[in-house]
Amino acid sequence: MTTKRIAIAGFQHETNCFGVTKADLREFEMADSWPGMLHGAQVVLETTGMNLPVAGFAAEAMEVGIEVIPILWCSAEPSAHVTDHAFETICGMLLDGLRDAGHIDGVYFDLHGAMVTESLVDGEGEILRRVRAVVGPEVPVVASLDLHANISAEMVEHADYLSIFRTYPHLDMAETGARCVPVLQRLLAGETLFKAFQPVPYLIPLHAQYTGSSPFNDIYQLPARFEQQEVLAEIALGFTAADFADTGPSCLAYAATAQKAAAAAEEIVNLFMSRESDLDCSMLSLEDAVSACRQRREKPVVLADVQDNAGAGGTSDTTGLLAALIEGGVKSVLMGLLHDPESAKQAHVAGEGAQVKLAIGAKSNLAGHVPVNAEFRVLALGDGKCRYTGEMYGGGVATLGKTAALRLVGHEAEIDLVVTSIRNQCLDRAHFTHIGLNPMNYSVICVKSTTHFRADFETISGAVFAVSSPGAFLCDLENVPYACLTRRLPIIR
Repeated sequence: MTTKRIAIAGFQHETNCFGVTKADLREFEMADSWPGMLHGAQVVLETTGMNLPVAGFAAEAMEVGIEVIPILWCSAEPSAHVTDHAFETICGMLLDGLRDAGHIDGVYFDLHGAMVTESLVDGEGEILRRVRAVVGPEVPVVASLDLHANISAEMVEHADYLSIFRTYPHLDMAETGARCVPVLQRLLAGETLFKAFQPVPYLIPLHAQYTGSSPFNDIYQLPARFEQQEVLAEIALGFTAADFADTGPSCLAYAATAQKAAAAAEEIVNLFMSRESDLDCSMLSLEDAVSACRQRREKPVVLADVQDNAGAGGTSDTTGLLAALIEGGVKSVLMGLLHDPESAKQAHVAGEGAQVKLAIGAKSNLAGHVPVNAEFRVLALGDGKCRYTGEMYGGGVATLGKTAALRLVGHEAEIDLVVTSIRNQCLDRAHFTHIGLNPMNYSVICVKSTTHFRADFETISGAVFAVSSPGAFLCDLENVPYACLTRRLPIIR
């Protein structure tokens, strides 16, 4: 039997259409939460063992004797639109790589599903359209998508199969990539999979998408049940900051007959409709968050600054929660990660142990935000190389740039915080421990994250609260200035 040759590549971006800065080519070339741009053999060599879809696909494919032809993989931290120059340059490299790969039997792509460029509302639909134009209609094309994908009909049309994360926090990224391999083998063997695609008619804010709680701990039981009926079911919950006609949840089903696929998709959507009132979209006000910090608990309370999450295109430099905790005189607080290259640089110049006056945060020119001006003691300094230790990204390395651990002085409040030079979502305890701060030593832990933090912080917490502090990633959907939305907001009872 001839060994099958499968081209693999990845191009990831989650686009916040209401964000501040755009993703240019440099953003895709540099390392941040994930590795920098990888070419050729680097795609496999530098992601092996990581919880990334491309790593999962490559490992599973090689295990079953498939030859993988790596082309390119890149991602950029979520932000506003991908620039046309970045999109066209990266697509050009991907398509040239496909053309230069020689004979290929199939294609696997590691995509996000919520990319919007300066000129295109459906980045992934256009990527898959161009890939299909190069490889032709007979070559199987499969792709993995993020749970927050906003799936379009064009994406479904040009891909033979789309595999989607089933956990949020995303603990199954590598597993989702690997799940494409047996499906690709079936397609290569000549099997036909009929598709059914159906949107869910309402939006779900990201902080309500936690799959460890109701209703998603029930909804995500469906794919395993359908598999017993020889139906492949995939569910996306959507990314609400992408202003796009297809923004929102949806489901896909693949089966031996069109009728069987359609019936499965209909059942999934019906379950979404019956469980809409179970969504937990609650957030604490800043005043209530300060009050929550004063309640006695055996373990730390975790406050999630959900609307200033770098992992959703937030600036990670808003100061609303920090200012409220200072004003409230809250003690024993640990906060991170604040993106503030200027303050990090000043701390490095001052040196460990020094006391320095800083204007913390609000450097991104986000309207209505001001820095916190205060004295800080420099507790520790770092180069920003942080090896993840939690389940979600364990084995990988975060690149934070020049980093500083700072302690507020001259105030009743007791606050230690970590400032970085490169935006990263605070989702791993290593973001604190790598610079000498142990979250377990604090009564309050504040993270700029929406849900991913739960994988590593929930087990050490006495309580977890989403906090409604102003930021560039709005979780209160009534305040989002949508222009292209076609689905309604959720009905909360």
